[in-house]
Amino acid sequence: MGASLANVFHLGTKELNSLWRDKVLLIFVVYAFSLAIYAAATAVSGTLNRAPIAIVDHDRSQLSARIENAFYPPFFTRPILIDESEMDRRLDEGRDTFALVVPPDFQKDVLAGRRPSVQLNVDATRVSQAFVGSGYVQSIVSGEVSAFARHYRAAEQLPVDLVLRARFNPSLDQSWFGAVVEIINNVTMLSIILTGAALIREREHGTIEHLLVMPLTPFEIMASKIWSMGLVVLLACGFSVVVVVQQLLSVSIQGSVALFLLGAALNLFATTSMGIFLATLARTMPQFGLLIILVLLPLQMLSGGLTPMESMPLAVQILMFAAPTSHFVTLGQAILFRGAGLAEVWPQFVAIAVIGAVLFGAALMRFRASVGAMA
Repeated sequence: MGASLANVFHLGTKELNSLWRDKVLLIFVVYAFSLAIYAAATAVSGTLNRAPIAIVDHDRSQLSARIENAFYPPFFTRPILIDESEMDRRLDEGRDTFALVVPPDFQKDVLAGRRPSVQLNVDATRVSQAFVGSGYVQSIVSGEVSAFARHYRAAEQLPVDLVLRARFNPSLDQSWFGAVVEIINNVTMLSIILTGAALIREREHGTIEHLLVMPLTPFEIMASKIWSMGLVVLLACGFSVVVVVQQLLSVSIQGSVALFLLGAALNLFATTSMGIFLATLARTMPQFGLLIILVLLPLQMLSGGLTPMESMPLAVQILMFAAPTSHFVTLGQAILFRGAGLAEVWPQFVAIAVIGAVLFGAALMRFRASVGAMA
């Protein structure tokens, strides 16, 4: 037993040395858990940010001026007052995303109790801004009109007041969500790539034959690749959570980072086994790359990180229940955002452990078969 553990340790150390000499792959690991996380959190935002808006003001009243002053950074740029003849040209040139037209006698109609219409023209080719921003504009205009009307006449009161409290992300900042999901996706991606590439590299360089003539078992060879590559990804994951997410992005982590890393280590056991299994199916790195595309896309898109599992068809939910990433996403968000402890996320830990054991067994069977064919 002691000799077997020593073999696993020394073989794993050899894998770490091989990774250290592979500068391209090493740089990719560093990038995936630093710049890639920061870019995913900040570059693509689901919230409105400095959207250009122009206003055609036919009323020139106190109310229209109040609406104009309600649009300001960071959601919008300062509104530009234009003539109606300029509106279509500016939208065609892409200079404005929104063009708001305030009709004549707008303030007079509001005070008279009539319901005048305000026209909003939207450049819908800017899909993300157009979809989110239209709601922002409607809310701002309605709020300013209601507040203005209260000064002159009794406003109708709703029978119920809605008080909104956003828990776990009070500012509704999507960068919080995007950073953590990107870490989870990169943990899966890098663990599969590193372990699979380590096995295929042995085959392409001919060193796998050297290992076969040594007193080593397929279990020891496979376990060494799993612990060494899993350790690299786990350390990179911890660095990303503490330095990139907490320090650079100022994301408020509510739960235990150590508990999250424990879940990440368990997930790595499953995904590194998956990487070994895929590497036994492929003969070359190009084939392995194609297999990764077929596996990673469903894992990342259907695991609940991008779209809640509840929104997916029932058949997809049942299928993804067998994927370790689905449970990792659930426990990761529960721990980091909602401050969940082991008492709340133990079912996910158990599910990942069971799936990991199945994947490890399947990968070991495939690896033994491939080694036997080479012997």
